[in-house]
Amino acid sequence: MSTRSQSSTLLAAALQRMEEGERITVLDVGPALPETVAFFSAAPCTLHIVDLFSALPLSAGDADPSFGEQLEALLSLPPDIRFDICLFWDLFNYLPEAAARSLLQLLRPHLHAGTRAHAFGVHKRGAPEESRIHGIQSADTLSLRPRRQPLAGYAPMPQAQLQAVLADFRFERSVLLADSRLELLLRRR
Repeated sequence: MSTRSQSSTLLAAALQRMEEGERITVLDVGPALPETVAFFSAAPCTLHIVDLFSALPLSAGDADPSFGEQLEALLSLPPDIRFDICLFWDLFNYLPEAAARSLLQLLRPHLHAGTRAHAFGVHKRGAPEESRIHGIQSADTLSLRPRRQPLAGYAPMPQAQLQAVLADFRFERSVLLADSRLELLLRRR
């Protein structure tokens, strides 16, 4: 699988506290990639990686546990952990709205007023799926790898719906990328 690079202005803003030398705690909901681990190991940081993509698609029905129960089991968060940065990547393009709301409800006690988040959404709901694995090469450069197989459950929310679902966060900035994706910088309200 070939890895390519993509510049990012919003990632650097999300990582600002780390760049200033502060000790931070990071939640990465993607797979553990060597470049991301190497990037964070060079700074005073606690990195909590939980690959929620590996559990997709999530479903909740009469015979299934609720979204909240599934996500709580996957996250296994220590009660006292507080995240300064959340790397959601393009997870919200694959979660049903109820699952995204459950995720935010579970994270709420682990966020604080200064928590920033980085994510990708779509400009138009009909945007084609770009099945990629995201990593961090540097504060302003992402690594992108194609997934071996597309993920099930691709159903991106329009930006207004995503903002309503992520109501705990203020959308600080968004950048429209060439492929109709949106890069998002969020801050906890």
